Amino acid sequence: MGAQKSIHAGKAKIDVNVDLTHKLCASLMLTPFRSTGSPLSLVIGSLYIKHPNLFGGSEKLDVSWDKGLYDSNVLVAYRRPRPEWLAQQSFIIQHSISPEIGVHGVPMDNFSRSGSGSVNLSRLSLGLDLNEPASSKWSSATSIKFEHVRPVNDDGRSISRDLDGFPVTCSGNFHDSMVVLRQESRFAKADECSFSRFSLQIEQGIPVLSKWLIFNRFKFVASRGVKLGPAFLLASLTGGSIVGDMAPYQAFAIGGLGSVRGYGEGAVGSGRSCLVANSELTLPFNKMLEGAIFADCGTDLGSGHHVPARWLV
Repeated sequence: MGAQKSIHAGKAKIDVNVDLTHKLCASLMLTPFRSTGSPLSLVIGSLYIKHPNLFGGSEKLDVSWDKGLYDSNVLVAYRRPRPEWLAQQSFIIQHSISPEIGVHGVPMDNFSRSGSGSVNLSRLSLGLDLNEPASSKWSSATSIKFEHVRPVNDDGRSISRDLDGFPVTCSGNFHDSMVVLRQESRFAKADECSFSRFSLQIEQGIPVLSKWLIFNRFKFVASRGVKLGPAFLLASLTGGSIVGDMAPYQAFAIGGLGSVRGYGEGAVGSGRSCLVANSELTLPFNKMLEGAIFADCGTDLGSGHHVPARWLV
């Protein structure tokens, strides 16, 4: 069920959107990551609250809550108005819970998908986002956030090791803490016959305290699409690496949608570094039907032994 309502608070109008669904047949139609303990665990939904003028100066407050069958996310964002030529600021508080299947998942159906390994990440982050004014082809975003990551099992209890005894945190304790400075640059160019895209993300763990994670992580994605008569050819290259402290959940997982298709997330491997190449040729048969041929490959560049995980057993 869904509902949408606007509430007037003074001169401001607050938009409220609610959407809840009870997946009564989910346990019969789908094989879940884990067993569902109560009917409430089969409820998925979302709640959005937007205030466009919080203090009378066009300050915006956005509150969102999303719940899936196995994950949830709460986000509070406060944005202050600034001139268009300056970076737009957003103060963010976010808490999420999601299964970690890229590294600690269990291969199922001949590695075609990944099931839960009873490792979930409870992540709390708060900080500042800065979105720079976009040029004609380039855009960039910078953020600095404190992150607190606590692995939990399917019962919600804190854990420091998975079912096979491998550590699930970098510190070896029940949680990891870090301050992360993140910078992302994006390039996009398109015309009627082709497009090109490139993105580069760099993360730096800042040594605020000696027990907090200190690392440098980068990831790039380059893609190119070309129209070949009625067909369309798409090729992309993704790579990345991390040096310094690394928790297992920070490793690059190879496999799944957006990676090597036909395998579950992380089923091909995971490591401190990765390189994934994708190519796809799409052919239209008629106005209602089209086909595609694709080839994907990926490698951890020999860094998989640095990641303690169940895939390596």
